[in-house]
Amino acid sequence: MEHPLTTEPPLTTETPETAEVSSAIQTKQKNTRRTALIQKAVIYFLLTIWALIVLFPFYWMVLTSVKSYGAYNAEHIPALFTLSPTLQNYVDAFTTVPLVGYLLNTLIFTAATTILMVAVSVLAAYAFARLEFRGKNLVFTLFLSLMMIPSELVVITNFVTITNLGLRSTFTGLVLPSVTSVFYIYLLKENFQQVPDELYRAAKVDGTSDLKYLWKVMIPICRPTIVTITILKIIECWNSYVWPRLITDDPAYYLVSNGIQEIRENGFGRENIPAMMAAVVVISLPLIVLFLCFRKKIMSGVSRGGLKG
Repeated sequence: MEHPLTTEPPLTTETPETAEVSSAIQTKQKNTRRTALIQKAVIYFLLTIWALIVLFPFYWMVLTSVKSYGAYNAEHIPALFTLSPTLQNYVDAFTTVPLVGYLLNTLIFTAATTILMVAVSVLAAYAFARLEFRGKNLVFTLFLSLMMIPSELVVITNFVTITNLGLRSTFTGLVLPSVTSVFYIYLLKENFQQVPDELYRAAKVDGTSDLKYLWKVMIPICRPTIVTITILKIIECWNSYVWPRLITDDPAYYLVSNGIQEIRENGFGRENIPAMMAAVVVISLPLIVLFLCFRKKIMSGVSRGGLKG
């Protein structure tokens, strides 16, 4: 006997109009998925082509560096691979020319410049972000206006100043003009201003000095941006060419940027391209490894510096 509370579910009959609407929705969803798939395939294809264009010079540089001098000169049509690679060019890069000295000079210049620049930028950015003093906005505006001055004019002014001070062909003359950066000060200032003011007021109530607050609170919170500008400054110093080339006449103070020109002229010679490429690979490798290791920190630090909230 059927239970009185049990009821049969109502039977739904699909009308032609409902079936047509359902079919249209399914077709639209399939078209949407197909369009998204095609767009993704096109994007990946274009990115692959672009990556090959960008990476090919590096591949060609490494390939040329492992070719022997005789094999390279015997090629009437450049080959995209070699069956007899050699490391002799790298041996020559460290024995025939003073490449180690150039690398050591560049390391000293990069370390000194980066440390001083980070210290100056952090202190200046903190002053503009948290301290109150007369003319702060005017001074910061004048700082930003310096970014409008062409770098060539700054190089000329710095050259005259360093020459008058008798600091040419010295590490001091190399380092001094590069210890400040208006852009990095601006980037850090914007990042410091994202830290809530309540933390600063609470620290001042507890009797914390500004330097202690900067060291204990601001720097740990804004560490990604500080790491970013440090890495970018290292890359900038390592690739610096115009200023070291202009201010150093003594080969004992050559960096890798202007030392590579000396290698080409008086080291391997203009014809020994494989040995030159080996030296270039050695010079480029530290920056490539540095960027690959810290690329995420660079991107996150730049994005944090550009957000206000």
